[in-house]
Amino acid sequence: MQDIQSQKPHTLTLDNRDKLTLTGVSDVPGFDEQTVNVLTSQGTLIIKGESLHISRLSLDTGEVSVDGRINSMQYLGDNRSKGLVSKLFK
Repeated sequence: MQDIQSQKPHTLTLDNRDKLTLTGVSDVPGFDEQTVNVLTSQGTLIIKGESLHISRLSLDTGEVSVDGRINSMQYLGDNRSKGLVSKLFK
């Protein structure tokens, strides 16, 4: 399943720190008004801010829109970052 997930193109567009549009999304495992967790083809994205609201969610097309005041975004993992040692010890 990770091979299928990593083939989706991932884009991130932030307009004026109050509208975030993402593609390449496979799941949204959790969210509240301060944090939104999004699984993308490039790893898990943690979005933090104020008054966050998911205005559009379509897992069929892999698109998500988040409205509110975006303060930070951080990727926790990258499927492509596996080194030679980790590949040897699969």
